[in-house]
Amino acid sequence: MEKHGLLPQDERVWFAQLYGMSDHISFNLARNGYNVVKYLPYGPVRAVMPYLFRRAEENTSVAGQSSRELMLIRMELHRRRQQPG
Repeated sequence: MEKHGLLPQDERVWFAQLYGMSDHISFNLARNGYNVVKYLPYGPVRAVMPYLFRRAEENTSVAGQSSRELMLIRMELHRRRQQPG
């Protein structure tokens, strides 16, 4: 975006991720001023599950991401417990 002279908050560019997938990426994008949305498929389980399975198969790193996400959540919980308040 920078190479093409686009500001992070340019309304023509949005980063979208499936809710619960790589939240650390979308968090850091948003923290740096980029437009970020999370999407959540909804509907009958029979209709939604095949889509979610396809997304999991497409994401070849999904197995590694789960443990990374859990580690990041634990680190954040620890950080919040350490804050005075």
